[in-house]
Amino acid sequence: MTVDAQIDAYIAEHPEPKRSDMQTLHALILRASPGCRLWFETGRNSEGKIVSNPNIGYGFYTIRYADGKTKDFFQVGLRANKSGISVYILGLEDKTYLARTFGDKIGKASVTGYCVKFKALKDIDIDILAAMVRYGFEATGGGDI
Repeated sequence: MTVDAQIDAYIAEHPEPKRSDMQTLHALILRASPGCRLWFETGRNSEGKIVSNPNIGYGFYTIRYADGKTKDFFQVGLRANKSGISVYILGLEDKTYLARTFGDKIGKASVTGYCVKFKALKDIDIDILAAMVRYGFEATGGGDI
């Protein structure tokens, strides 16, 4: 199954209104970085055990560890969970930027150093979330490969 097909199936498995919210967010993130690399993480480890919720990834950056090793990873992630939806903006050097800059403007959402968590799109200002996503792509190299 292609990554696009995995993403479509993942979004389709959610009940409304979460399905529509996920479709809207998927389109929003793709508009922020057209042509970006898409990822789909199943949430399963190498033994097939579920270790996390599935995650859609967008863009590409390289994590550099202190020991010199590197790992390729996505810049922005989208995940549905029991309590709502999470958008991850990864690779930011300043872990206070998102909360400090957007936290009081986004609406009913929890904003941490890299995660924006909310119950439904109707609870947040989608334009502020779009600005956060654009910032994430710009701050970590653009997102296109």
